[in-house]
Amino acid sequence: MPGSPTDAQPPGVHPVAVAPVDYLWFVDLALGGMARMVEDLGDELANRRPSFPEANTPYAILTHCLGVMEFWGGATVAGRSIERDRAAEFTASGPVGPLLERAAEAQQRLADDLVGLDAWSEPANVGRNPSDPVPYDETKGAVLLHILEELFQHLGHMEITRDALRVRP
Repeated sequence: MPGSPTDAQPPGVHPVAVAPVDYLWFVDLALGGMARMVEDLGDELANRRPSFPEANTPYAILTHCLGVMEFWGGATVAGRSIERDRAAEFTASGPVGPLLERAAEAQQRLADDLVGLDAWSEPANVGRNPSDPVPYDETKGAVLLHILEELFQHLGHMEITRDALRVRP
């Protein structure tokens, strides 16, 4: 795949490096933004679907992001054994308080998963698909970028969802 970490680099090109504390700052930015929105919406609106087709509730979006962090950070970066029901993430509902506690725990768990990280090592538990090559099946550093990709993508989804829920009569 062009741009893959395993591609030969032109002369003079050096890897991009980021300290775990800096990486986690960005994770906290995205996850914290989602947590604040869910908290501001409260139990009723956080569990409501907006009226557009196939939309998810803010509660489900945050639950899914916690699943993303657990699988990609825990299972593929740290090599922890985890159980994940991805489909159930999208139907999850409940009170906001415990979800916010789970989000804070997930932030700490991801920080713990980065201890001793070798970003160039091969991730565990990632199935390779030759017809759809992606860099996050090659290095743990690319997995971490994938986590950020997912978190910021879903932060945007949640912002749109929040706005739609607030204008709904």
